Amino acid sequence: MDDRLAGWASGMVGVAIFSGSLPATRVAVGQFDPLFLTSARAVIAAGLAGLCLALLKQSRPLRSDAISVVIVAVGVVIGFPLLTALALQNMTAAHSIIYIGLLPVSTAVFGMLRGGENPRPAFWVFSLLGAFTVAGFAASQGGSGSVQGDLLMFAAILICGLGYAEGAALSRRLGGWQVISWALMLSLPVMTLLMALTMPTDLKSVTVSGWLSLGYVAVFSMLVGFVFWYRGLALGGIAGVGQLQLMQPFLGLALAGLVLKEPVASSMMICAAVVVMCVAATKRFA
Repeated sequence: MDDRLAGWASGMVGVAIFSGSLPATRVAVGQFDPLFLTSARAVIAAGLAGLCLALLKQSRPLRSDAISVVIVAVGVVIGFPLLTALALQNMTAAHSIIYIGLLPVSTAVFGMLRGGENPRPAFWVFSLLGAFTVAGFAASQGGSGSVQGDLLMFAAILICGLGYAEGAALSRRLGGWQVISWALMLSLPVMTLLMALTMPTDLKSVTVSGWLSLGYVAVFSMLVGFVFWYRGLALGGIAGVGQLQLMQPFLGLALAGLVLKEPVASSMMICAAVVVMCVAATKRFA
């Protein structure tokens, strides 16, 4: 398997893992304060990342990489989780999918600005078509939102796209799992303090689903998913592999259908087919 194909395969695994992030966050913010949720997931992931870095004796990033590590930490460790957690207090998970459809475009734009990529014009046509397909499908499913929630989600998409692109460019030098691990370690002191200040007074009231949701966003959304995702972006190209995020809403809904036995509308299958074609096209023109 060549590097480019391996990158797309790795990116797809990352997207599959991320597909459960928003539903899990939606469950978790019903039982945890958004600030505690954001900090706790980062602290748990940082503990695992620090253990891996120590056991595998990884050297620290160069001083010239410091700014990039800070951008990754601010973008994907702190910014996106916090902003989405705050937004999901004011909107449904279904409504948030509208914005997830814009994430591939955000990632591609920052891939061009920070990663030195230059996709062909046809790439942007299919990228925007895919984004509008996801947004249109999400809008047709209903779900409520608010001006505050919408603004928070839009900010989350911008900062996440920057964090994805910056981390992918840095992964070419450090490696995918090392980038997210060092970003987590950098944010650990602040996140530990924030977790202590926002610790719930009554943890006994948290249900099993609340703890499982926290565990998922901490271990998988915050660490394991990025191992595959950054590797995929670095090998396959930021702009191209980033378009795989268009599949994230449909994977989440399909998972709900398989695990929770929720009905899967025929419109979802049609929109998913359109998105697959758009992703295939962007792969060709990236």
